[in-house]
Amino acid sequence: MKLDLPSMRTHYLAALPLMLPALAGAETTVPSQSLGGSIAQLIFGLAIVLVLMFATLWLLKRLSAPRGNAAGLMRVVAGTAVGARERVVVVEVGSTWLVLGVAPGRVSALAEMPRVTLPSQSDPPPAKDFAGRLKTLLNHRHAD
Repeated sequence: MKLDLPSMRTHYLAALPLMLPALAGAETTVPSQSLGGSIAQLIFGLAIVLVLMFATLWLLKRLSAPRGNAAGLMRVVAGTAVGARERVVVVEVGSTWLVLGVAPGRVSALAEMPRVTLPSQSDPPPAKDFAGRLKTLLNHRHAD
């Protein structure tokens, strides 16, 4: 069965004058709402969208988290960008640290070393008042 598109168009065009009086006589009515009602409806709709977004992000986070024995097997210790799309990442696997070069579509092992305990960065306890914090900050900057 072959469809003849030009003849189908002429049938629709021929029926158009018959439909014009019905379309012209139809009135479009716009319900009148108060400005406050439409703003409340807008805010309610926005709140629904935001709740759905956060629920979806929470669900994705829960579903993508590793489970079982693999959960504690690997962890990223540190990473830094060395180019526009290239990074160097330190990954802890058991008691070994792997230094990896990460680029789009490629991961290269750069080095392997035993796990090192990082020194804790202990700052002086924060002062309770603004003057004390300012003095601590200024002393810290002049010491460098």
